[in-house]
Amino acid sequence: MTLDLGLAPAELALQLVDIPSVSGTEAPLADAVQAALAHLPHLRIGREGNALVASTELGRRTRVVVAGHLDTVPIKNNVPGRLADGVLWGRGAVDMKGGLAAMLSAAALLDAPHSDVTWVFYDNEEVTRDLSGLGKLIERHPDWVTGDFGILCEPTRAGLEGGCNGTLRVDVMARGQAAHSARPWAGRNAIHALVGALDRLVAFAPGSVRLDGLDYVESLSGVGLRGGGAGNVIPDEAAVTVNYRFAPDKSEAQALRIVEALFNGFEVHLTDSAPGAAPGLNHPLAVRLAGVVAAHGGAPPRAKLGWTDVARLAARGIPSVNLGPGDPALAHRDDEACPAEQIDQVRSMLVSFLSEPERF
Repeated sequence: MTLDLGLAPAELALQLVDIPSVSGTEAPLADAVQAALAHLPHLRIGREGNALVASTELGRRTRVVVAGHLDTVPIKNNVPGRLADGVLWGRGAVDMKGGLAAMLSAAALLDAPHSDVTWVFYDNEEVTRDLSGLGKLIERHPDWVTGDFGILCEPTRAGLEGGCNGTLRVDVMARGQAAHSARPWAGRNAIHALVGALDRLVAFAPGSVRLDGLDYVESLSGVGLRGGGAGNVIPDEAAVTVNYRFAPDKSEAQALRIVEALFNGFEVHLTDSAPGAAPGLNHPLAVRLAGVVAAHGGAPPRAKLGWTDVARLAARGIPSVNLGPGDPALAHRDDEACPAEQIDQVRSMLVSFLSEPERF
């Protein structure tokens, strides 16, 4: 399919929805995005696999990175999409082809922005962190992803969300002694031993951390259980997988120590971890963006509770925020739907923000 960047943003988003791009199969969409951007003479394009950047090179005093991922979770009878009564329906409508449409539409309009802009479109965001196209761009072409400020167009209901919580997963393990289930006293049941860890997990009450006026609510959740095999054997091993969403005032190491202390006496094995990102709202460009968002009807800034790739940008020294159309509570649902008005809003916010003269 050929993308038409001259369409209204919601109609462009429908075109994007209709190009399937489940994680690992983004090539057709990456090709279509590259072909559409290639017609814009003010952009220089680079590509690594199915991730690409399109940059202005105007010699401005500042550079803004605007990023969004191409991939979606698996399709569930929701492609092709539809646009009806001012709402875009279909896989990726919220996460995050509405945001991609706002980006592409703005990129076509902004041939002479007052900040140089690097538009980043990348693959494999919805899967394990080691596959991330943004991560590979940063690793292999660090000069392609540099800037003074970043915007990630993840869904935020067209409001500004600062930074993000960090996340880690651990396996909390209990060990026992295998035995025949007809003679359980001959062994030690690891599943039964795990009850103590589950009691601590249920009783734990994470708090809320205020940073730069934003409240980051933490959470600690059991997300998986395993143990046992044969139905006549007392299990000698059992584990609960625990996910800790921690505020960005903590490092990954500090978050792990909190979890290890909570489950003292059990084996705790770290399986996955990613840092949070500070709000970034004190940067002059963030202050200006907040004013633009408010002027276009967006909500006051709030904390991003989930993990997003603003953390990758922050690790590069790029203070970043989240701003995109769609309700994040609808992301990944089979009835994913995004108001067309919000896609228009975000496109207008990007254009207004990047069109304003630099003031510092």
